[in-house]
Amino acid sequence: MRMLHNHRNQQGAALVVGLILLVVITVLAISGMNTATTELAMARNDQNYENAFQAADTGLEQVLGQNSFNTLTDSEITYTVNANDSVTARIEFEESTLVPDKAFSLGVGSGVVAYHFLATAEAKSQRAGADSGTRTDRDSAAIHTQAFYIVGPEAPTL
Repeated sequence: MRMLHNHRNQQGAALVVGLILLVVITVLAISGMNTATTELAMARNDQNYENAFQAADTGLEQVLGQNSFNTLTDSEITYTVNANDSVTARIEFEESTLVPDKAFSLGVGSGVVAYHFLATAEAKSQRAGADSGTRTDRDSAAIHTQAFYIVGPEAPTL
């Protein structure tokens, strides 16, 4: 038996289906690469924010550890944590309030005062490899604030 192949009857459907599948796979691959790139940028931003957060926390710890609680002048420290992170921390005196005595008479005659302070640390974290004066979209900043008071004898009035 003899088989005849007639090339004129072929329509080329396999070629069209193959090209459509190739286009779909290419679009999916490009979409996956864009998603991965976006997730990497989000992870870098989150890492820079965590660096700034930790630097601000360290700044508070450092400024409070100096025990420089002055009611006349503010205490401030500025230092560089590493090549990309820096922090400025400050302690400011806010006010003093009388502490009630044993009979809760609003502190009249007790001679004890609560000195209220506000400690603030502002940290900045730059993207690794960026110039120190250049801002980028990967930079982060964090501010930590902590209020506290110290109880002590009332300062003499002049």
